[in-house]
Formats: sequence, structure tokens, C-alpha cells
Amino acid sequence: MTPYDLGKASCVCRKWRFTVRNPVFWRNACLRAWQSVGVIENYRILQSKYDGSWRKMWLLRPRVRTDGLYVSRNTYIRAGVAEWKITNPVHIVCYFRYIRFYPSGKFLYKNSSQKVKEVAKFMNHKAASKADCVFKGHYTLSDDKIEAAVLYPGLRPTVLRIRLRLRGTVTGANNRMDLLSLVTSGVNDEEVNSTEEDILGVVEGWGDDESHNPDVPAVSHKRGLTPFVFVPFDEVEKSVLNLPVEKMDYFVPG
Repeated sequence: MTPYDLGKASCVCRKWRFTVRNPVFWRNACLRAWQSVGVIENYRILQSKYDGSWRKMWLLRPRVRTDGLYVSRNTYIRAGVAEWKITNPVHIVCYFRYIRFYPSGKFLYKNSSQKVKEVAKFMNHKAASKADCVFKGHYTLSDDKIEAAVLYPGLRPTVLRIRLRLRGTVTGANNRMDLLSLVTSGVNDEEVNSTEEDILGVVEGWGDDESHNPDVPAVSHKRGLTPFVFVPFDEVEKSVLNLPVEKMDYFVPG
């Protein structure tokens, strides 16, 4: 059972409530969640910060969720087309940023107008492809801050650098991410060939105005910075984020 299923089971009856207190369940969950840190470092953090309690560590230590997608819904008001036979002079457009994290330090990124239930079908390493505009990147987590990078290949390779802050609406949820910065920069051919998809290591330490390709200047984006909301895979079909703009023109992440 997943840790969240254990939490649900503990609400069923007293026997389940006592059963899920077994530290083995929470130890396994923690070691999977922070596997990139290593077993020894996880044990050190457990003793120094969480009084040796794996369950306390699971609830209080910031971590990225891997059992679903983080979704950022962005809406814009655009001018209408003169040829349209409608009375509205403007219309609302909507697009989403999608991120799926893996415990290994890798993640998938997609920017699309497709709804959550459509995108969830191919947001995995086996089905992900550039044809679906799904790109692979790497991330690191330090306390509640996430540094991530994605490489867009092509005639002018571009790297997207993302800085995020992780938070939760309740203790242990980790179901929100605030976008601190979104920067696109150019990279040269040598950097692209040497990355082997680990573009984060290449751009580590770059300034926000730094670019290694004069044809692709660094741009710090100011739009599309709506916070990410976490949607578990078992809720993608019924999530309100699937609603069209006619029924939900604005969404408050909370």
C-alpha cells in the first residue's frame, strides 16, 4: 500500500490505526521518496531532525510527490478575431504546464492546452516522446526549494531553468509548488553533446541573464507563473482542472 492509502486505512477502524503505526511502513516510504540522497544520509537526517521517527519524517520533511502530476493552469484574455460571428470582442485561452517527478531525480515536462485526463496517459518514461512534446529533465531538492532544467533540442537548443518552492495545504500533503523563476537560455553544441540528458549539471551556477548561444538570449519569463497543483493519478479523470473555460474561467490554487 502507498503511504496515502495507509493514511486512509487508518481512518477505517482502531485495528488499522494501530497497524499503520509500524515504523517499517514509513521507513520504506521515506527511503523510496528520498532515494537520491542515499540510505546513510537519510538515517542521519532521521536522527538529527525527526527524533528517529520515520512517520514524523514523512509528514514534516518536504518532498516531491511521485504518485501523480503537478499542474499549473494559466488563462489569458486575447482579442477576438474580426471574422468570428460572435458578440464578444475578447476570448479566454487556457494552457497548462505539467510536471511529473521521479524519485531518481528525473522528471517529465509538458506545456500544452490539453486537459489533465488526456495528458496523464503519456506522462511516463516509456510513453513519453518528443512527438507528444514531453521532455525529460533533471531536478534537485534542497529543503523546500527545487532546481530543475529541461533541454529543448532543435536547430537552436534551448534550456528551460525552473526554480520552485514546495508547500502543502495540510501537513504532509506537498500538493502545491510556487514558481519562483522561469528562464530560457541558449546552450552550445558541446554542452548539448556532453549532457546525456543531465542538463541541470551543465547550467548549475548560471545567472538569470546568462546564455551560451548568442542567437538565443536569456529571457526571464513573467507570465504563466501560476502555482502548481498536485493531481493524483486516481483523480485525473474527475479533477476540476478538466473543465473548459466556459465553465471555469479562473482557478484559485490556494
